[in-house]
Amino acid sequence: MRYQGVAINAFGYELPPERLSSAELERRLAPVYERLKLPPGRLELMSGIKERRFWPAGTRPSTAAALAGAKAIEAAGIGGGDIDCLIFTSVCRDMIEPASACFVHRQLNLPEKCQIFDISNACLGFLNGMLALANMIELGQVRHGLLVSGETAEDLVNSTITALLTDESLTRKGLKPSFASLTIGSGAVALVMSRAGEGGHRLRGGACRANTVHNDLCRGASATAGTLMATNSEELLRRGVETAARVWDDFQQELGWQPEEIDRFFCHQVGRAHASMLMDTLGLDRSKNFETLAGLGNVGSVSAPITMAMAIEEGLLRPGERAALLGIGSGINCLMLGVEW
Repeated sequence: MRYQGVAINAFGYELPPERLSSAELERRLAPVYERLKLPPGRLELMSGIKERRFWPAGTRPSTAAALAGAKAIEAAGIGGGDIDCLIFTSVCRDMIEPASACFVHRQLNLPEKCQIFDISNACLGFLNGMLALANMIELGQVRHGLLVSGETAEDLVNSTITALLTDESLTRKGLKPSFASLTIGSGAVALVMSRAGEGGHRLRGGACRANTVHNDLCRGASATAGTLMATNSEELLRRGVETAARVWDDFQQELGWQPEEIDRFFCHQVGRAHASMLMDTLGLDRSKNFETLAGLGNVGSVSAPITMAMAIEEGLLRPGERAALLGIGSGINCLMLGVEW
């Protein structure tokens, strides 16, 4: 995957107003902690997450995504009428049908001739959307396109807490598949991508792999208690990083970039152990890895792009520098993208 004329125009993001600390979440789980004799502080210690953000009750994924989308359009210095394509990329959706992109399209008052659709691929949805949009831009079908994602973690976290509190047969071992669900947070991000003119920020290409023999390691579904997810965190970590190592080799070969030539890494924020193993396995400089994990938790498809957006806002990616977006999603899927700023 190589691109010559695709520009990273402008990001926009929206942080939910409500904060839930790991300590407060553990207080809600106090009966479980007491019965299983779990030490307080375990969640933050194991995950590296101090808090995550939540939306007010009833917030839809499309509403969150539209908030970020409006900011991205404004930052790009264009009007909504200039958007030729809108892609909604969240794990969370408003409903099965119609596409959540329909609701974002209406809220942003985008033109009728704007092509709209959803892309779903667990935590990799946004990065997959970048490739899909880049292809259309490179072919000359789209001048300006908008990617949006709005993750709403509230139902999953609250359903998980309810399920754990009501399961009298729960053991320490039985608690493990639910641990990842307690690291999830909410948020929204958007990106305007455009045909490249002279200069500007460029998407140069990337590499991907699917390792679907491990598609049983993280699965989420609706149940009578609400949305629940079961994750074999340890095996998912091992197999995910294993897949990423192969993609990293492909990425370097495809773009001709050496590790020392990359100035910043923006990874999907899963947990402290994940970040450490990923950087060590790939032999990357940890000081180049910008993190948002401690304050946002795992924000699904929003995670990697909002991390990049916040780093840019802080002036940590300067003109002429190179950046790599690294994503691993359940399935297992892995995708890495290269950007020249």
